[in-house]
Amino acid sequence: QVQLVESGGGLVQAGGSLRLSCAASRINFRVAAMGWYRQAPGKQRELVARISSGGTTGYADSVKGRFTILRDNAKNTVYLQMNSLKPEDTSVYYCTALLGEQYWGQGTQVTVSS
Repeated sequence: QVQLVESGGGLVQAGGSLRLSCAASRINFRVAAMGWYRQAPGKQRELVARISSGGTTGYADSVKGRFTILRDNAKNTVYLQMNSLKPEDTSVYYCTALLGEQYWGQGTQVTVSS
């Protein structure tokens, strides 16, 4: 069973930074596409950032220039560095892996206060 375990969420003031981590196990991490989604109460889950096995990245327009997705294949971990956080970034953030099937972590809460 693939496991994705997120960490690093929390409460931060607007303008602050957080780094989310997602540790993957029981998956061939090097060839998996990885990503971060988020879901706010009453809203649909949306893609925030993604990174291919080759390191190509993509971002939602709302986070471009503020968020950076990184992967460390030696540690089977993907990160989401979030800077200049805004109250509208408040959501549960989910790590996802795509390798044939799509796998999800349990989510980590990020709350940005104004």
